[in-house]
Amino acid sequence: MSSLRQTICTAWILAVVSAPRAGAATVDFNRDVRPILSEKCFQCHGQDANKRKGELRLDVRESAVGKAESGDITIVPGKPEASALVTRIFSTGKDELMPPPKANRTLTVEQKAVLKKWVAEGAEYKAHWAFVAPVRAALPAVKRADWVRNPIDRFVLAKIEAGGLQPSPEADRPTLIRRLTLDLTGLPPTPEEVDAFVADAKPDAYERLVDRLLASPNYGERMALPWLDAARYADSNGFQQDGDTFQWMWRDWVVRALNADMPFDRFSIEQLAGDLLPKPTNDQIIATAFNRNHLLNGEGGAIPEEQRFVALFDRVDTTATNWLGLTMACAQCHDHKYDPLTQRDYYGLMHVFNQVSENGLAPIIPGAKRIAPPFVEAPTEEQAKRIAEMEAKVAKAEADAQNKETLEKDFVAWMATVTPETKRPNKQPLPGNLVEVLRLAPDARTAAQKLELENGLRLLFEPEFWPGKAAREAAGKTAAALKKDIARIKKDEVPRVMVMRDDKARDTFVLDRGNYEKPKEKVGFATPAFLPAPAADAPKNRLGFAQWLFRPEHPLTARVQVNRIWQIFFGAGLVRTAEDFGVQSEMPVQQELLDWLAVEFRERGWSMKQMDRLIVMSATYRQSSRVTRELLARDTENRLLARAARFRAPSMMLRDVALAASGLLDRRVGGKPVYPYQPDAIWETLAITKERDFTYPASSGADLYRRSLYTFWRRTIGPANMFDASNRQTCKVRLAATSTPLHALTTLNDPTWAEAARVLAARAIETGGDADAQLTFAFRRVLGRKPTVRDLAALRRALEKQRAIYQADPKAATEVVTIGAAPANPTLKATEHAALSAVCLAILNLDEALTRE
Repeated sequence: MSSLRQTICTAWILAVVSAPRAGAATVDFNRDVRPILSEKCFQCHGQDANKRKGELRLDVRESAVGKAESGDITIVPGKPEASALVTRIFSTGKDELMPPPKANRTLTVEQKAVLKKWVAEGAEYKAHWAFVAPVRAALPAVKRADWVRNPIDRFVLAKIEAGGLQPSPEADRPTLIRRLTLDLTGLPPTPEEVDAFVADAKPDAYERLVDRLLASPNYGERMALPWLDAARYADSNGFQQDGDTFQWMWRDWVVRALNADMPFDRFSIEQLAGDLLPKPTNDQIIATAFNRNHLLNGEGGAIPEEQRFVALFDRVDTTATNWLGLTMACAQCHDHKYDPLTQRDYYGLMHVFNQVSENGLAPIIPGAKRIAPPFVEAPTEEQAKRIAEMEAKVAKAEADAQNKETLEKDFVAWMATVTPETKRPNKQPLPGNLVEVLRLAPDARTAAQKLELENGLRLLFEPEFWPGKAAREAAGKTAAALKKDIARIKKDEVPRVMVMRDDKARDTFVLDRGNYEKPKEKVGFATPAFLPAPAADAPKNRLGFAQWLFRPEHPLTARVQVNRIWQIFFGAGLVRTAEDFGVQSEMPVQQELLDWLAVEFRERGWSMKQMDRLIVMSATYRQSSRVTRELLARDTENRLLARAARFRAPSMMLRDVALAASGLLDRRVGGKPVYPYQPDAIWETLAITKERDFTYPASSGADLYRRSLYTFWRRTIGPANMFDASNRQTCKVRLAATSTPLHALTTLNDPTWAEAARVLAARAIETGGDADAQLTFAFRRVLGRKPTVRDLAALRRALEKQRAIYQADPKAATEVVTIGAAPANPTLKATEHAALSAVCLAILNLDEALTRE
């Protein structure tokens, strides 16, 4: 849809569900006026002093109603004819017209009328809605109270009814269980699960299904996906050398935390400042890897301090986007042009991230791993046990090598047997001075002679006479070899997770235009001045900042997160600009619902699972996604939520669906990254030097079929079959879905899908039955529901067509049934197996299979 049509659609919806606009009794500043001023005027008349024209600010009422440099009064409340603003926007002279023609920000007739009416009504200003703490709105009255299942539905239904529409009927049960299972676990339901739910006549059948899925270990894997995008998580550093890392330990922490329903405030505080908590656990320290997931330059010509500031800027931007929903990066070089963020705000926040003992570079060392301190060793249970066993062997070997008691005992016994005639192993006599003493009777020897004899024999005994010498040397070599192995394991195998640690105090300065070489005034920790201040006794570090985010009066944190939770289930947030809640964001149609959810989130102890449950239990979520002509015409973008959302599932989920439907999916949770099918030599372009090997280390066995979450993500070249995914180089909280032939080429030709189709076909044949039974089996493994008569007829025609093709080309059939590493069943007839494989691949590529209905 064109941006113009989107604008018209949104304007219509706002008009019918809110107070009317230009021709109405009252103009609302936030809804009607601020968007115009922000888009057309703030560029030159906002808070950025460096770009401000005529010293006029239209973002602040005190300035707008005062005299401009020209002497004119910009806004005279209640008197549009005396207001320079109104005169200038209606001027026909190019030198007087505002915005000036060269700005390319022309006002429409409607926008001019709105501004004139606003001035006539008194030019009331209001704080931006997102910068005021949310309050729990009263539940609105609705006509169809019987449709309401929980408070969400009252807010939604009130808007639907105000728009003159009706909610859609509830989706059928096969659609509901597939939708819910995909949304909460990222996997499709099995046919058995679908049948059980369809047959469950108990009133709480749906509720029990929700609770079962929320308790699944697959829940954390599903919900981790958007958080990894937001955290710009990858398994390598980026840049030319693109060194591999062990940050996957943080990824596993995220999955565990989500499965355990760790409250969002704790989930956030541990990631931002877990190391600063009293007596932090290893897990809490690993959580801080969130802010070490950034790009890390290991190229030879990189300037350390420059790269350190690149990482610092990234931390501020990522943190602000994730928790504040603000485009704070704009204040790195100058005061923000639209939001009340100053450069001082930016660097005051950066100060808390500027205390880490990092030099900005990845170390240039042999091997694939490039880990920059500070880091923490985090061996797995298996590795810890192995290292402990090896260290015990080292201790024993060293004890054997230094067994002084045995040496002394053997020396005393040997010394008693030594005579003047004793020969050394080389057949030579003992030293003459020792022979002379030995010829004396023991009681005739002086103390000095006794000492001379003992010392002389001791020097000879261990290297020449002691039978334990060889064992001692062997023990020493064993200890040395074990130590070397332990060092190698710790270097190459034991995860060393890059984490945050405030171990280097630094001063922070405002930087001129963001240039690290041009520091200006010194600043300390400060949160944005326009937001509520931290507690007076809060620590002035990352922990104090993290705690500040969850103060009850904070207007942004809860709103931003519930909006992103909503985005998971409806394809778009209640605020479509999930990354931007500032004055350039859109006015949400469902603001009362957003604020109610934000308060509810806080009062439910920041439980993410409870919020997920609340949303999916609503009648709003359970609606059919079928689009009627009326809904398409009057609410194209589904802003009123009169139907369920329908959107293509993320590519990572589509791959998991194919693996699950075929039965190939390995459901192990957690662990190091794996290397499933990728195009040949996918990393070859990185191998421009001989410093490291960029051969793709393809996995084998079960590792080929692990969930997409565990696929190794190289920051410079992401997995080729993960289309429309974040590049994991910067924070992304809203991904755009595109439609290109490359997507179909992936799902029709990638070995993962081709092999899944081949294995699914084999399973269908092995279950027995006629062609219809086999087609039904495959269809239900992918889509859950039973095929209709029409579906079966189409599948049957496709099977017959494919059978004819492969009967005419048996060689091609053989190639199809041997795609991938999974063992093939040699007892199956190749032409039949290939024909059904082609149909299974078509089923995996059905719109219904690729779409979350």
